[in-house]
Amino acid sequence: MKKYKILWVDDEIEMLRPHIMFLEEKGYDVSTVTNGKDAIAEVKNREYDLIFLDEMMTGMGGLETLSVIKELNPNIPVVMVTKSEEEALMNDAIGSKITDYLIKSVVPSQILMVCKKILDGKKISGEYVTKDYLEDFSKISRRLLDDLDFDDWIDINLKMVNWELELDEHREVDLQQTLSEQKKESNQEFSKFVEKNYEYWINNKGKEDVPLLTTDIVEQFVLPHLESADGPVFLFVLDCLRLDQWLILEKHLLNYFSIEKDYYYSILPTATPYARNALFAGLHPSESENYYPDLWQDNKDDERSQNKHEKELLQFLLDRK
Repeated sequence: MKKYKILWVDDEIEMLRPHIMFLEEKGYDVSTVTNGKDAIAEVKNREYDLIFLDEMMTGMGGLETLSVIKELNPNIPVVMVTKSEEEALMNDAIGSKITDYLIKSVVPSQILMVCKKILDGKKISGEYVTKDYLEDFSKISRRLLDDLDFDDWIDINLKMVNWELELDEHREVDLQQTLSEQKKESNQEFSKFVEKNYEYWINNKGKEDVPLLTTDIVEQFVLPHLESADGPVFLFVLDCLRLDQWLILEKHLLNYFSIEKDYYYSILPTATPYARNALFAGLHPSESENYYPDLWQDNKDDERSQNKHEKELLQFLLDRK
């Protein structure tokens, strides 16, 4: 096990001796200095995994010391320890890219918690990821033996995609191959499920045992907004976007939008010329060919742009409704 090196900077360091001894008993290598200049010298001469930095010190203050430390090593985690509860100071410290912020007086267990979170957080998290995934692996394997409905398959896919993202964050647990094999098995069973039910779905629109399909999207999710919205309604269609890609994108959008998610099943074929035209038309390909033979034939004759009539198809759909 790696012995982490911690530097504690405080002009009253002797008062913190019990905390330091506690950390050393837990296996940490703790060095101490009493001022900012000595702290900077230590950072220049030795590599540290974590620094506890007092904010109010004689001579060079904590924020000034922090600024120099970050210039020397921008990646080293620094925890500011201070008696002050002033919001302005907290903002200054956060703006200076501290890792954490503690208000004195602190107890040894608080310090240990910070050390574990910063230094061992990924390792501890990885251990729980392994445990939780193996439990979910068993549950999913058992579910694949059941008679699943379309909601069950959405749930299973969500679990697998979320595990895929989680395991990407924890490469050290080495479970990607296990997940890949389970996904392969799941895809095989899902293909059988679609083959068995697809014809029923397209012939029984609106029944409770039929999922939403590509052809239902505008009617279900766009028209209600057109009827109730006070301003413009925007429909963005992101072609070929996988669920895992969306979940990553969603994290960045949550700061700006309130997001509600719904799931649907694609029509077959899932290829762009068929699925996107079906989305805008609200019709299956064979229905579009019957209703709008000129548009359909025009699409066939131009392989470079088989979706060039999406505007017209959407307008026809809106006119029908």
